[in-house]
Amino acid sequence: MKWVRRMYDWMMQWGHSPHGTLALFVIAFIESSFFPIPPDVLLMALCLGLPLRSFRFALVCSLGSVLGGCFGYLIGYGFWNVAGPIFFSYVPGVTGEGFQHVQGLFETHNFWVVFTAGFTPIPFKVITVGAGVVQVPFGMFLVASAVSRSLRFFLIAALLYYFGKPVKAWIEKYFNILTLVFTLLLLGGFALIKLLH
Repeated sequence: MKWVRRMYDWMMQWGHSPHGTLALFVIAFIESSFFPIPPDVLLMALCLGLPLRSFRFALVCSLGSVLGGCFGYLIGYGFWNVAGPIFFSYVPGVTGEGFQHVQGLFETHNFWVVFTAGFTPIPFKVITVGAGVVQVPFGMFLVASAVSRSLRFFLIAALLYYFGKPVKAWIEKYFNILTLVFTLLLLGGFALIKLLH
């Protein structure tokens, strides 16, 4: 847990950095297409560091994530023959079997698949790239991504804006437990994709 704690402390420092907002945008962008760690931790750090800018940070995070999702869609739509083997080899949670199942889900529940992945710990990158591969209507994909990611990040921002100091104290007190729960949720999202194939 020590390295996670160091990462948490390092990310908390971004709350007072002039480059924190840019870092949030970049992490949100790349997480939606290939990066394994969600931007929520940095969003929380920034909101706790500068509570009055919480909703601005949520907007930046939402824009970065949705644009990153569009990039993931583009990878699946136009470059999957080249990118597919790389994803299966290096991106956690992306397997051939799981990917085939995701493609099947898109045939009947495309909006809700994108929405659910955008709002929950299910790895969003698997869904954004998969949507491009099966050529889900882009307008629908964009709306589902924008609504789900915005709901998620603005909910976090609102909680930290209204309950910032108590939440920060609570996180500090129960950091190890929260880290374990967050890790289990993240792994559970990857496992769910694998089990559904």
